[in-house]
Amino acid sequence: MPPEPSSRPVRTRFAPSPTGLLHIGNVRTALFSALFARAGGGSFVLRIEDTDRARSSAAHARALMEDLEWLGLAWDEGPASDAPANDYYQSQRGAIYEHHLERLRAADRVYPCFCTEGELKLERKRQRAAGEPPRYSGRCARLAPQASWRRLEQGEAATLRFRVPRGSSVVFDDLVRGSQSFPTEEIGDFILRRTDGTPAFFFGNAVDDGEMRISHVLRGEDHLSNTPRQLLLLEALELPAPCYGHISMIVGEDGAPLSKRHGSATVADLRGEGFLPAALLAYLARLGHHYEDEGSFEFAELARGFSAERLGRAPARFDRAQLLHWQRVAVDRLGAEDFIAWGFAAEPESPPGAAREAFVDAARPNVLLPRDARHWAGILFAKDLALSAEARRALAEAEPRLLVTAARLAADGVTDYEGLSAALRRETGVKGRALFRPLRAALTGELGGPELARVLALMPPERVAARLRAAAALRGG
Repeated sequence: MPPEPSSRPVRTRFAPSPTGLLHIGNVRTALFSALFARAGGGSFVLRIEDTDRARSSAAHARALMEDLEWLGLAWDEGPASDAPANDYYQSQRGAIYEHHLERLRAADRVYPCFCTEGELKLERKRQRAAGEPPRYSGRCARLAPQASWRRLEQGEAATLRFRVPRGSSVVFDDLVRGSQSFPTEEIGDFILRRTDGTPAFFFGNAVDDGEMRISHVLRGEDHLSNTPRQLLLLEALELPAPCYGHISMIVGEDGAPLSKRHGSATVADLRGEGFLPAALLAYLARLGHHYEDEGSFEFAELARGFSAERLGRAPARFDRAQLLHWQRVAVDRLGAEDFIAWGFAAEPESPPGAAREAFVDAARPNVLLPRDARHWAGILFAKDLALSAEARRALAEAEPRLLVTAARLAADGVTDYEGLSAALRRETGVKGRALFRPLRAALTGELGGPELARVLALMPPERVAARLRAAAALRGG
């Protein structure tokens, strides 16, 4: 008998199908698998399940690997985006699957099934109407074996089904959900090979896990009913079975499964918005998993605190506000040059070189995404200024003398915050909110944002004077 997974080296895997872009649910599965491997001092394997010929594409495979690399989820074994290793693509493992199918045929554990999709749909419809769970009736299992195999060899279209033993139960301990038991009577004989010769999910996925000596599999709870089938198959093939853990699904704010209608649902979406990979990992590591140290942020810290025992069973609710919290942490940790490279990737000349470090210091608290950085660079360095409706109201409500006096002082060279505010208090008697609110509106067109002292320090004196004159004119001073 193969050794128990707990006594084998830890080996986890992520096995996506390249049929679309990598979404949040996929990424969390990959992250949990990588964290589990690191926590156990083991290996993380990437495998591409690309046997769906109609929907799989090399472009999607490259894209998902690029997303994983961008996130920093490096795999210890698997293909590289620039030099694919065929051993990790299911489409290249056909000889392995045929070998195991022949073993099962020799043991009379598989048989050809000639039922059409229409016949199977009708059968499932009758079962549902009778209040029975839909499963294959086993009609082709009762055909004469020799005649059945001869029909297949003569070219008649057929799938290959696994004979599920009757009268027993498949029992296993789920890493997340505890003890599980499935009566084999309720499973039904399942397909191992499709009519086009490609391996079905149950078969290719289980064989690869056994062949690659995967010790632990973390995957979505929607796969829970697949596990007894795969355990039966691995037992029949005398391949080592992993420990399975079925993690909770991710839902949106409305409790429905997370989808595009909830906003950004793919890594490409979030990357396009400007979310930092560290922020995404820090948040997803907590989406359905509890950390004792809530400050854990770096991957190594997340791995040290990761445990299957802390995985929750309830649906994990995607909360963009929480993602933005971790984005705040990630942005605050960026060095000045990295901040500029991230915020102005498409505008390498902005902000002006001499002012870059001062701009980062001033703008960072008000920046969560690159668009915020570009917004404040435009306000601080552009010649023209657009005023928000709130800023216009603040200027309209300002003490009439305030803006005229501010414009005169700026024209005389008083453009540092301390000097300007002190002179304005002395000459106009205006202070506090009534002073700095109109000043901020006049200088930035907004009522919130970076500290006014930093704003004034970043602006050339002539721009400060020009904006104050424009605000005074607007006010009618």
